[in-house]
Amino acid sequence: MSASPAPILITGAAQRVGLYCAERLLDDGHSVIVTYRSERPGLATLRERGALVLQADFSSEHGILAFIAELKGHTDSLRAIVHNASDWLTETPGDEAAAFQALFSVHMLAPYLINLHCADLLQRSTPADIIHISDDVARKGSARRPAYCASKAGLDNLTLSFAARFAPRIKVNGIAPALLMFNPEDDAAYRAKALDKSALGIEPGPDVLYQSLRYLLDNPYVTGTTLTVNGGRHLK
Repeated sequence: MSASPAPILITGAAQRVGLYCAERLLDDGHSVIVTYRSERPGLATLRERGALVLQADFSSEHGILAFIAELKGHTDSLRAIVHNASDWLTETPGDEAAAFQALFSVHMLAPYLINLHCADLLQRSTPADIIHISDDVARKGSARRPAYCASKAGLDNLTLSFAARFAPRIKVNGIAPALLMFNPEDDAAYRAKALDKSALGIEPGPDVLYQSLRYLLDNPYVTGTTLTVNGGRHLK
């Protein structure tokens, strides 16, 4: 993947997979802009390496539009937008609507508005890409997190709609990963149960997501596609 003078925007890159992808893009010589909701230790490394780090509030239309305005104050072009920002909420009794609205805002409204309002930035770069990071769980739904799954499924559909709308100037694709990395607090029983859900039965780490991201950025003949990166969960 040849580096472009236009930066790549990654939302939600303060930790874990987003942080890893930002660091790898910097390794590959790309200019990178990242967003974060809360300050995390990894952001200091990104700043030291020259990434532009912007705080963003995707919980409301106002916050999303404010971020877009700030972004346009820093750059007049983008090589790609990677929508990685996400939230992991469960609906609690009496609070279902608030949870649904919060998930809708970060998983659907933010990508929707950013894509619409930043298309002009992408059109100043050749090639140009939008990549939505979805979730494999949207494929089958979840009894425990229906709002989360619905909002991620909506993001998958936005991939199709924006791919049609922005072709041929901008490619739009998605990545739907399953388990990539455990959290330090995950116990042995949980880890064993989670690994058993996939045919390959491994904790692959964040590099498989980056490999998928790189493929979509590199390939000039793929748009409107969501890559499933789930270790064969659909086989079990």
